[in-house]
Amino acid sequence: MCACSGAAAAAPLLGANALRTLTLGALGVSGVAVSSSASAAPAAARTTLTADQALQRLMEANKAFVADKTPTPQLDRKRRLEIAQNQTPFAVLLSCSDSRVPPEVLFGQGLGDLFTVRVAGNTVSPEGLGSIEYAVAELGVPLIVVLGHERCGAVGAAVSIVRDGVSFPGAIGEMVGPILPAAIRARDEDGDWLDNAVRRNVVDVVERLKVSGKLLEDPLAAGKLKIVGGRYDLDDGHVDFFHR
Repeated sequence: MCACSGAAAAAPLLGANALRTLTLGALGVSGVAVSSSASAAPAAARTTLTADQALQRLMEANKAFVADKTPTPQLDRKRRLEIAQNQTPFAVLLSCSDSRVPPEVLFGQGLGDLFTVRVAGNTVSPEGLGSIEYAVAELGVPLIVVLGHERCGAVGAAVSIVRDGVSFPGAIGEMVGPILPAAIRARDEDGDWLDNAVRRNVVDVVERLKVSGKLLEDPLAAGKLKIVGGRYDLDDGHVDFFHR
């Protein structure tokens, strides 16, 4: 019998919180704090930064990156051991898989600083949404950044579908599908179609996250969470936080 089945069978005896911890443990997820019962372990440490402070930290770090003055991020053995038992990221980065857009580098961050979810076109799937919700609900992350970038290949593919009727093999077409509404709406805007679609796609994802369900909606309403969008310029390295 698999661990998950065993956990389900034990539900009447364990209770919801213990079952949840057991199930997550079977899946290899550690450092999950459960605090709704008197016998539960104390909650794990969380970042002390507010959403605005977290955003300011990213903005200042990106300025340093652009100026080639990025401080050395914490990547050594000391830092590795500091976070081995618990993680306290201060921001979620939903960004593109593009090899030129690694969030930790653009923002000069080290081990354990950012909770990253990466997929071509920085769209959000159920798996991606669950990852983001976990970061907010379980790790206490106060800031979500949806990061698009200049000359995004996935957004360019969506534009080519709308403009030229191009089709893509395998799962690539399905991957591009969620970006099509942004490509369509950007078609009649002034300026570069592709770059307008990149920005429009970021806005669409931010707005979708804001109405995705209680795990994000409640901390948003309470002022404990902020969701913003940005665009990374491949040429000059600057991140423009244009939707916040």
